[in-house]
Amino acid sequence: MPELPEVETTCRGLRPRVVDRLIAAVHVREHRLRWPVPRHLGRTIRGTRIRAVDRRAKYLLLGTDVGTLILHLGMSGSLHVVAADSPAGKYDHFEIVFSDGNCLRLRDPRRFGCVLWTTKDPASHPLLSALGPEPLSGALTGGYLYARSRGRRVSVKSFIMNSDIVTGIGNIYANEALFTAGIHPQRRAGQVSLQRYTRLADSIKATLEQAIRAGGTTLRDFSSEDGKPGYFQLQLRVYGREGALCPRCQGGIRRRMVAQRSSYFCPQCQR
Repeated sequence: MPELPEVETTCRGLRPRVVDRLIAAVHVREHRLRWPVPRHLGRTIRGTRIRAVDRRAKYLLLGTDVGTLILHLGMSGSLHVVAADSPAGKYDHFEIVFSDGNCLRLRDPRRFGCVLWTTKDPASHPLLSALGPEPLSGALTGGYLYARSRGRRVSVKSFIMNSDIVTGIGNIYANEALFTAGIHPQRRAGQVSLQRYTRLADSIKATLEQAIRAGGTTLRDFSSEDGKPGYFQLQLRVYGREGALCPRCQGGIRRRMVAQRSSYFCPQCQR
């Protein structure tokens, strides 16, 4: 699944290519995504311009003159700006055609993504209103994590992946941040000290920022909006490296299921 760095990479790449472009048409080839694509969408936004491209958690927000498109890439979706007359593929379910002859095309093989619409403040949308703070914002601090974790018996990994606590931290980057912070993924959230949560908050930010600079992580068929894959997977230190040597102590990386997700860690470096 595209995680926050992949979505942020897509967001930054789309801005210069779609902002202020006039929408000439909308083509919906498959309405049955995770939620149905609104039937009225083409009539509503045709003739308007995209004014902003933003991100909230793993959602892309395309602001127009009359409202906001809320897009999610699902498990394996991607967005590409291509020539409007280029042939659409089997999984190209949705596209916005611009007056300059290009189009923004959503490819979603599994149909777990979404294209939704709101005329209200997108922050009030049911999918976004209950989300926790952005991990790269000043709101994510060790003190915040420490306060929210008191009395919680869930694993610290499950805790930081809970979007009500903090948004957008998926499995890959949770593994990497916990390794950097030296915290075992199965340790109970309520047992982690303030000092260690401060280190974890810093590790989360550093890991995500590094991934964004590198263009995200390519898993399966995810690519950025220009078709170029992300390369952060070349820098992963524990994720997917079961049996490999720990880059810190040269011990063996182990894998264990935590909350039904594969967790990779070094039992020597992470406590």
